[in-house]
Amino acid sequence: MKDRVLNSSLNQGTVLINIRIKIRSVFADASYFYAWKEADNEKIHLNKEHEPAGMAAVDIYALLEGTRAELIDGKIYYMAPPSRQHQRIVFAVSRKIADYIDSRKGSCEVYIAPFAVFLNKDDTNYVEPDICVVCDKDKLDHKGCHGAPDLVVEVVSPGSNGRRMDYIIKLFKYQKAGVREYWIVDPVDQTVTVYDLEHDDIGKYTFSDKVEARIYPELKIDFSTLNID
Repeated sequence: MKDRVLNSSLNQGTVLINIRIKIRSVFADASYFYAWKEADNEKIHLNKEHEPAGMAAVDIYALLEGTRAELIDGKIYYMAPPSRQHQRIVFAVSRKIADYIDSRKGSCEVYIAPFAVFLNKDDTNYVEPDICVVCDKDKLDHKGCHGAPDLVVEVVSPGSNGRRMDYIIKLFKYQKAGVREYWIVDPVDQTVTVYDLEHDDIGKYTFSDKVEARIYPELKIDFSTLNID
């Protein structure tokens, strides 16, 4: 296990990235990482169009109809409309998870975006995961989920901003909030990274593999059979 501290100053704005990255070797020829925030001084600007800090979830609901955005530590980040492939992946994977739960008469519920998740039960972190599974019914009300889902799946959007959001910022936020398992489906690399946040473990798969869930040991999704091109 190796710990390294990444310090990077960006020219545009007062941005200081100070993230501790823990690198765990999963396969002989590759390493995959977790990212954690070092103290409270992590500030990452994904683009120049986010709103100033200090916003709350109520500001999301005040946006123009049809405008999608997420709130991270009081900052609003706008989201572009998803691509056709993105939606095909979300539909195919969510259907497999829901079918598995239904086949075992499970009580957990599967939701797809746009579905409100108020992380940490506060008003400064509001996200809309592509897919989330919630097993604690007490977290659910007419607005969405208050607290951490058990499983979250994000499909990476094209561009460096989307990758940074899913691979670094949301990884940290979901881990801190208590999400048990986090999948990152990357259509560009054709990979699926499974973060077992309960047991500090990572699995790396390709679109030719059967992806194994951690919270459901018998759930295996064969990505080679999914019509997601």
